[in-house]
Amino acid sequence: MKKHKNIMVVGTSSGAGKSITVTGLCRAFLKDGYSVAPFKSQNMALNSYITKSGHEMGRAQAVQALACEIDCEYYMNPILLKPTGDRRIQVILNGKSIGNMNGFEYGKTKGTLREDILEAYGKIKDNYDICVLEGAGSPVEINIKDDDIVNMGMAEMVDAPVILVADIDRGGVFASIVGTLQLMEPEERARVKGVIINKFRGSVDILKPGLEKLEEIIKIPVLGVMPYFDLDIEDEDGLTERFNKKSLKNKNIKVSVIKLKHISNFTDLDALGAIEDVEINYVTSFHELGNEDLIVIPGSKNTIDDLKIIKENGIAQEIIKSSRKGTPIVGICGGFQILGQKVLDPHGIEGDIEELPGLGLLDVETIMEKEKMTTQYSGKIENSQGILEGLDGAPIKGYEIHQGVTISHEAAVTGDKRIVAVVKENIFGTYIHGIFDNKEITDEILNKIRRKKGLEEKFSQMTFEEYRMGELDKLEKIFRENVDMERVYEILGGR
Repeated sequence: MKKHKNIMVVGTSSGAGKSITVTGLCRAFLKDGYSVAPFKSQNMALNSYITKSGHEMGRAQAVQALACEIDCEYYMNPILLKPTGDRRIQVILNGKSIGNMNGFEYGKTKGTLREDILEAYGKIKDNYDICVLEGAGSPVEINIKDDDIVNMGMAEMVDAPVILVADIDRGGVFASIVGTLQLMEPEERARVKGVIINKFRGSVDILKPGLEKLEEIIKIPVLGVMPYFDLDIEDEDGLTERFNKKSLKNKNIKVSVIKLKHISNFTDLDALGAIEDVEINYVTSFHELGNEDLIVIPGSKNTIDDLKIIKENGIAQEIIKSSRKGTPIVGICGGFQILGQKVLDPHGIEGDIEELPGLGLLDVETIMEKEKMTTQYSGKIENSQGILEGLDGAPIKGYEIHQGVTISHEAAVTGDKRIVAVVKENIFGTYIHGIFDNKEITDEILNKIRRKKGLEEKFSQMTFEEYRMGELDKLEKIFRENVDMERVYEILGGR
């Protein structure tokens, strides 16, 4: 058996490009013939994923596992922190929630989790040739360094060499690299074996004099300069650029996605956004609504608070107006709950409001329960009517993460005893994350819109998974062209 090796990626700041660097390394190592797995001991994110075993983990590590062409497992991200609002977080440990905590409570808990982290990492060490670890934020947050379990503290726990990634696009890249290294303890700095500069626009020749001076100062090699590229690979939540991204083309189908305050799993829209004639806009004001062909209400980490907010800011009323005009409305998870008659929270799971009327577009009501549903789902459509008409027998799959249990008087889309999805004319509500990854469903909804607008029907030539694998292959090519992989292997300890 080959000896297990590891390498860790940390960044000069949040959004420096750690996740995409880990993904690129994972893909390159895989293509070179190694079994490889990602690992992030602690992730704070609202984008999560459910494994085949029903465990919850960070979506970024699920994408990295896809790059490794392996099933994602909870032990690749043993601690997931999900902000719930009011300065509290839901703590997911080894794939299961252990409750909501404030920062002080979690600070006391964090110190007890090293054993869980090492046990999780041990599963990778025992089964894969290489592990690519990812840090979080900056590795030199000096106010919380003493009990670090995700950056240099994690590298020490598993004796990993480190690559430091810096974002040149935001400016001050040389100062951020030098400053980060300066704030490290000598033993931490000794672990840093290379630097990658990310998101560079222009000719690298212009940068070379600065790189030479930087290497003289830090005595650490620059392994490469990654160009600014536009690949459709999922990003982490808070720093995503997609919310502000405006389409450069006047596309035929316009989709308005309600950018909820507590929006979660917005990656549900990735498959829709990958379609050539679809334009997605994230809206925060009722003034932005009214001219779209489809409205999507996405998932929420606090359904009741988000429902309250969109009622107060006028977005709810505009959604109702649009529904009456026949505009298709799709609600996913929390968005599905918002479409109903009311949401009840008798246990105070989401706050102090025990009951709040919904938009009333579906005859369903939701009760927030203490136990969370976390499962992958696979079934078939058995009741194709309304915007799903003509889809009887079509596969429907994805995953569920929801606290609420929904009671429905609407037409159930599947034959399950529990409510997974319902449809009423132009309104479709579902608990299934990844609903638009289902090619037949997405094609049919969009073709109904195209027919109504007098446009030619279109059908996807590949599944979204095939599309994603193509994007990952493009990333690997860019990575190899711009990063010295031979030096990376030297850092790793040889091929």
